[in-house]
Amino acid sequence: MAVWRFVSGDGVMRNILIGFLLLVAAAPVGAQPNVERRVDRLEQEMRAVQRRVFPGGAGATVDPELQPATPTRPSGLTNDAISSLAARVDALEGQLAAITGQVEENGHRLRQIEEQLNQLRTDTQTRFSQIEAAANPSPAAQEPVPAAQPNVMEPDAGTAEPAPAAGADPAEAAYNAGFRLWEQRRYAQAQAALTAAAERYPRSRWASWARNLAGRAYLDDGKPATAARIFLGNYQDDPRGERAADSLFFLGEALVRLNRRSEACPVYDELAQNYPNMRDYLRTRLPAARAAARCTAN
Repeated sequence: MAVWRFVSGDGVMRNILIGFLLLVAAAPVGAQPNVERRVDRLEQEMRAVQRRVFPGGAGATVDPELQPATPTRPSGLTNDAISSLAARVDALEGQLAAITGQVEENGHRLRQIEEQLNQLRTDTQTRFSQIEAAANPSPAAQEPVPAAQPNVMEPDAGTAEPAPAAGADPAEAAYNAGFRLWEQRRYAQAQAALTAAAERYPRSRWASWARNLAGRAYLDDGKPATAARIFLGNYQDDPRGERAADSLFFLGEALVRLNRRSEACPVYDELAQNYPNMRDYLRTRLPAARAAARCTAN
């Protein structure tokens, strides 16, 4: 509608309206009905704009000042008629200014919502990076962990299995050496041996096993924050690794030990969703793990 062009600026609007009043004052006697019709049409368009900007709310109706003035006598435009038209035009200008302000306010609110969404994405991406800081481990507990950590996980103490014999595979032998140290509860030596094995043979299938058991060694050594980093890296870097599902399971356990139960539940959900064919060792222990994290039934 034509009225939308007036919202672009108060100064432009006032100039148009003043010119319109001058036109009214200079109009011949016979032009009065046409002027009235034009003002009526402007008021109708204003009502339509108000209904779109203020749907069902304040400002949805035209002020009483905008109601059509009493028709003047056909003998000509009197001072009262001109004053009435001027008041109606002023009211139109006021209503347009209010609509402009409302549009600007809505735009500001939309920008605020977009900023909040961007902040939410950032917070979600940094959630796991805050695990170690929340645990506030002592300097002795903050031991270095390899940057690249494929998917690795091992069962509970006494149930972790060594790599099956398969000839003279150096990666397998390195894993078995770390496993024996872990089984003997020599956790610091096991951490070093298993980390070294994963670094030395990153493309071997045993890298997933070694990194997973390294995470278990940190977890059993009372360092759940470091263990959580290893488990998470294991799963993210090699989601198809032979111990990826195990890493997710024990990542949940590490989060529970860090008293971050609300973050452990989504981890268990992801385990069930991404690994429906997980090995029986994990499947039978998952309900108890979810109960320990106080997860709701899914």
